[in-house]
Amino acid sequence: METVSIAACETYHYEEVEKAVYACLHCFSELRTRMKSGSKVLVKINLLKRNAPEDAVTTHPAVVEAVVRYLQAAGCQVIIGDSPGGPFTVGRLKSIYKTSGMLEVAERTGCELNYDTAAVAVINDKAQRLKNMQIIKVAQDVDFIVSVAKLKTHGMMVYTGAVKNLFGVIPGLIKAEYHFKMKSAENFAQHLIDICEYCKPVFSVIDGIEGMEGDGPSAGQKRQAGLILAAENPYALDTAVAEIIGIKPHTIPTIKAAADRGLFSGEVRDLQVQGLQLTDIHILPFKLPGSLHENLLAGVLPGFIADFVENTLRARPLFNYELCVSCGDCQRACPAGIITMNSGKPVADLDKCISCFCCHELCPKKAIDIKKHWLHRVVFK
Repeated sequence: METVSIAACETYHYEEVEKAVYACLHCFSELRTRMKSGSKVLVKINLLKRNAPEDAVTTHPAVVEAVVRYLQAAGCQVIIGDSPGGPFTVGRLKSIYKTSGMLEVAERTGCELNYDTAAVAVINDKAQRLKNMQIIKVAQDVDFIVSVAKLKTHGMMVYTGAVKNLFGVIPGLIKAEYHFKMKSAENFAQHLIDICEYCKPVFSVIDGIEGMEGDGPSAGQKRQAGLILAAENPYALDTAVAEIIGIKPHTIPTIKAAADRGLFSGEVRDLQVQGLQLTDIHILPFKLPGSLHENLLAGVLPGFIADFVENTLRARPLFNYELCVSCGDCQRACPAGIITMNSGKPVADLDKCISCFCCHELCPKKAIDIKKHWLHRVVFK
């Protein structure tokens, strides 16, 4: 059994958020004993791109502040950090920290913001796929990591939470290289598990006060869930969240991969819930992304038929030139390198698209839609 703690929290008023975060973390009685005074901690948040807190794309600053203060009360030296999508530069970090509200958190709490854009090569001996990887230097320099994620659906991985959040320790555009090597959702999930197991977050918190449904993680619709959730086991935490938002846990590639490795079963019956119980939470299921993923077909159709249907109906990005501002973020983020800006507007060779939707995630103007084959409505109506 793995413990997951859940607290109701309807607004981002700081006092209410702190009460909920502290209530969740106090359920883990031995947590503070592992946090020695003076320990250096990276609070790994979700800062996908330059979005204001009310956009429900990034971890809300009120939740981050509450976690920072909890750690500081235990005598920890706290650093807030992430490697957002796109180039990993000091200028980009400054802009995103300011827009997302993290600069104000640092000013109020006295914690650090990470501006070190160096990367280090590490050997991940226990990995199944990603034996050698590059990570942001700050993640290697600290004594331990805490994951503070945002509850969102995800165009490639169905859902993003505690585990997927740690992909942000991969620096800048190197994420695009990894994406290209991990073309399938199943393969990408295995690599995400390798990263998570290397980082070994001491605990994970999910900001579920306002989440995102539909075409997340950046172009979906904001959705009120009114929850703060925490756990020491990130796979158990993601399982609980999946159940709450109406997604069968084993259809989420990271949960299935974790279960296959014996890290957590992915079964609700193996959760010990503290605080608000799952049976007390009544919200309508989250809308899923418009893209099609092979995990939705796995176990339903024979493998070769599932592959054929998936390849035929695979969703593709669709550019809206009326909204496009020709910033080129989509071209820089594309792992497959199939987008050109020769005409001043993005043009993609969709035959080579790997459907990772990085372009969709990072577009600052929501000028990229997910186009589905018309048969998709027939197969998955």
